[in-house]
Amino acid sequence: MCYGFPDDQALSAARAQRGPGRRAMLRGAFAGAVGAGALAAGVATAPGAHAHTHRRGRPLVPPGRISLQIYSMRDDLNGERGFDETLRAVARIGYPRVEQALGLFGRTAEELLAFYEDIGVRATSSHNDISADEQALETKLRDARTLGQSYMNVPYLDSEVLDDWKRFAEQMNHEAARARRHGVRYGYHNHAHEFTRDLGGGVTPWDVLTSELDPRLVHLEIDIHWAVTGGIESGDGVRDPERFTIDVIRSAPQRVLQYHVKDRDPDTGDTVDVGTGMIDFERIFRAHPVKEYIVENDTPDVTPQQTAEVGYAYLRHGRC
Repeated sequence: MCYGFPDDQALSAARAQRGPGRRAMLRGAFAGAVGAGALAAGVATAPGAHAHTHRRGRPLVPPGRISLQIYSMRDDLNGERGFDETLRAVARIGYPRVEQALGLFGRTAEELLAFYEDIGVRATSSHNDISADEQALETKLRDARTLGQSYMNVPYLDSEVLDDWKRFAEQMNHEAARARRHGVRYGYHNHAHEFTRDLGGGVTPWDVLTSELDPRLVHLEIDIHWAVTGGIESGDGVRDPERFTIDVIRSAPQRVLQYHVKDRDPDTGDTVDVGTGMIDFERIFRAHPVKEYIVENDTPDVTPQQTAEVGYAYLRHGRC
């Protein structure tokens, strides 16, 4: 069952509930958070794209590896519901892990750890920008270690200039070496523009990053929605965006240890709740299992709570 609907009605019900007014409102909030460049990558449609239906009742991934990117919950986190009740609801859904974003919400790392221990959730990963200086780097690494994180990831980088991407990679290699000494794996999270932007001579940001990032130090957190979108918009994955994504994973020298599990509307290219869009996650997961499967929807279809519930149920029980 999915919100009182039989399984064979769940996908159509979820799509019917997606309201254009809410999506437009949330799109504006997302743009303010990460910049218009990320949004521009999500509007193309693959020819013949259709919603993929998983074989219901068959878990997609082990339950202990399911996580939630709390950026998906930001309306609740920053709204009337607040951080504490939002995270308690996440724990009640069954999530054993979360991925941090948007800071520590007024707590110290020690205080946040105590809260997570109280509700039975672990903060195993985080999104953190490249640090402005060495003191900022030390602070974020110390906080990650205090929280018991296994991973931290740079969530977004953008430039039209090839040498900037080389400098990004150099700084990430430096930070990753420091992170290793703290027992934290350091990674990069993609959007679509890394695959579509020509920096000159056909070289893309993804070419630069995968050439320059030290595979002994830096892993990849593949955002499946954005990789699929990058394949569609670049033209390299129009006919088979899942194959494009699998090829991206297999061809990178860096290890892919985490996924952002985020679905894609076949008509608009928008993010949608996991299991209600066009992406064949099962095919990608079979091709390359990872350590952590992180549910995300940048613009929740109805409410953040429902996005979290649908994503967990789909990965855990093979249905929304």
